[in-house]
Amino acid sequence: MPRLSFSHPIARALFVAGLATLAAPLAGCHDFGDVTGSIPAPGSQPTDEARLRAYAEELGKRYDRNPGEKTASIEYARALRALTRYNEAVAVIQTAAIKAPKDFDVLSEYGKALADAGQLTQAKDVLSHAYTPDNPRWDVMSVQGTVADRLGDHATAMQFYHDALKIAPGEPSVLANMGLSLALAKQLPEAEDALKQAVASPKADARMRGDLALVLALEGKFSDAETVGRADLSPDAARANVEAIRQMIAQNDSLRDLRKPAKGAKPKPPKAEDAG
Repeated sequence: MPRLSFSHPIARALFVAGLATLAAPLAGCHDFGDVTGSIPAPGSQPTDEARLRAYAEELGKRYDRNPGEKTASIEYARALRALTRYNEAVAVIQTAAIKAPKDFDVLSEYGKALADAGQLTQAKDVLSHAYTPDNPRWDVMSVQGTVADRLGDHATAMQFYHDALKIAPGEPSVLANMGLSLALAKQLPEAEDALKQAVASPKADARMRGDLALVLALEGKFSDAETVGRADLSPDAARANVEAIRQMIAQNDSLRDLRKPAKGAKPKPPKAEDAG
């Protein structure tokens, strides 16, 4: 069977653990455009793995000269997260959080690192202190949503996504998270709609298109899933990826169960104003 690779922890959870546990992150599940203020723009970070490793090594040297310094700690923690060195990222940014326990930028990065490392309860607590009602942060709210989803609280997750979209209408990363949340809540048509809104954005990336392909496959729309996959994969690779999804659905009761209508109240899908 071809090897599947999903970049989002919730997407991976759909396959690795069905609906039972939603804790393990997967490589590449990061939006580096999530730190504001005096921190350098994340777009300056390399995306090639070899260059990223060299970049992280250089940042590590700068961090070692002054452990806990805000900018060095955040940049180094981000690079470590990109390399899936989650526990190391937690240790790095934790030092900064101890030195600056009320700095929202530091707390934001700390909470995200904890979420990546699967320390969901602690991540939930830290992220709740990473902004104030007077100065909310959509990027933190979006991560709070993914943490709530991975803890099984999809209604709370959906509220975080809606609140984030009020601040950043049409933000594709939030819409993508919302789409996967709706999939977990057995609302596949609504999940497809949210993800289609996400991938329609000029800021959409391969992860979001992969999430859409995943949901389309869960709906049995394998041809559509393959078409979406071809935006980032060769035709053969896209076909193999969809075939692997098809086989896993056939073998996994939890995945097939996602096609059954949810009982009780449903989380609210994205509204037109959320899409921007």
